[in-house]
Amino acid sequence: MKLAKLCAAAGYPCDADINVTGFAIDNRKVAPGTVFGAFQGSQVNGEDFIDAAIESGAVAVVARPGAKVEGAIHIADDTPRRAFAALAAQYFTPVPDHIVAVTGTNGKTSTVEMTRQIWRMAGERAASIGTLGVTTPDESVSTGLTTPDIVTFLSNLSGLAREGVTHVAYEASSHGLSQYRNEGVAVEAAGFTNFSRDHLDYHADMEEYFAAKMRLFDEVVSDGATAVVWMGSGESGWNARAVEHASKRGLAIMTVGEQGEAIRLTKREPTQLGQSLTVEHEGKNRTINLPLIGAYQVSNALAAAGLALATGIDAGLVWDAVARLQPVRGRLERAVIAPSGAPVYVDYAHTPDALEAAIAALRPHVDGRLITVFGAGGDRDHGKRVPMGEAAAKASDVVIVTDDNPRGEDPAEIRRQVLAGAPRAREVGGRREAILAAIAEAGADDIVLVAGKGHETGQIIGSGENMRVLPFDDVDVARECAAEIARGAA
Repeated sequence: MKLAKLCAAAGYPCDADINVTGFAIDNRKVAPGTVFGAFQGSQVNGEDFIDAAIESGAVAVVARPGAKVEGAIHIADDTPRRAFAALAAQYFTPVPDHIVAVTGTNGKTSTVEMTRQIWRMAGERAASIGTLGVTTPDESVSTGLTTPDIVTFLSNLSGLAREGVTHVAYEASSHGLSQYRNEGVAVEAAGFTNFSRDHLDYHADMEEYFAAKMRLFDEVVSDGATAVVWMGSGESGWNARAVEHASKRGLAIMTVGEQGEAIRLTKREPTQLGQSLTVEHEGKNRTINLPLIGAYQVSNALAAAGLALATGIDAGLVWDAVARLQPVRGRLERAVIAPSGAPVYVDYAHTPDALEAAIAALRPHVDGRLITVFGAGGDRDHGKRVPMGEAAAKASDVVIVTDDNPRGEDPAEIRRQVLAGAPRAREVGGRREAILAAIAEAGADDIVLVAGKGHETGQIIGSGENMRVLPFDDVDVARECAAEIARGAA
């Protein structure tokens, strides 16, 4: 494709009759004919690699007006990430016909995966993109970040379309939204799950964090798209503000939850294997047996239902699919039944609100004690550590504070900060030892929750050149510990 044609389609002046063969933001991936994106980051300045990119064959460079570009076309823009995304979106075609996005602090992964499941059960070829990676119609998964870089994101979408995928749900993180990592495609519906403290190591404050989230409604979604917003009881006000943003943009608004107008949750009762829901939609009351535990799983499932409805799926098919949803990897996933008979659950909860929600989800199913094992990640928001300790101590019967991903920090110092919020908790530094201790202690009526890492398969130790990722999967470790205890009792 010619550069001039790409620029014209994206709205940038350029009459260069040069053939474009690809896009890259890493100079090491530049080949002859590549358009290179040179962005200033918090740790690396892409402008430092412009000469290397041109030497490798870059025909154009998207960068700030003040950047030095010699030997290639300089596409200058004060917001080069946005310009690069607009150009790349013209190159990576086709894309699936139906694309939805989900933002919020917690629940993004579950909501996009549940949306994919509903589409699949309704007969559509569907995929999801997010923390779990790219999940395709045949259920295969390739791992990735919550929001991959713009080149990976767009090439994934195009690749899925070429494989016949028509429906895609993706996670829109605050990092990805603020860095224009998911731009340029038509998004017909967007979901907002909830909002609470997280990522304040990146965003200056909660208002900046919220503004990043709201780019999804303010700028990213298509004109006339549908905003699906969870409106549960006791909302803090952020969700109502999200509705205001959607309304100001002129989006169709679908509120969901106990206070929802489009989908109203009127009753919820825990059952042995899940929960019974009564939902009012289009003037009809429906009883749905959701095969998942936890109030927050209800919010995720109903938000996913709203997104499916917004993309034209028949209501009967949607509600039938909700009753057949499967658990999402690392989200209240039952890893094993301990030799004592106690179930062990693994969850990704790594914020105070998420930890509190995971504990609350399990509490109705506990006849004995709830034993919670968790830690906090290093090189991340220090301010959430004490509140995480407080959340665990408030609602658990036994708390064991251990290591999460220490990264470049002293693990003992991280634990000390968490323990300040849970002074009666037990400290067991090694995560495997902590999981073993919890399972060994659990009785037949107890439940063990291992929180923080969820689906992750490695533990990050160190940072920079000294960073190591040690194999560690909470689910696998829980099973190994249960087997070890069983052998010891034999």
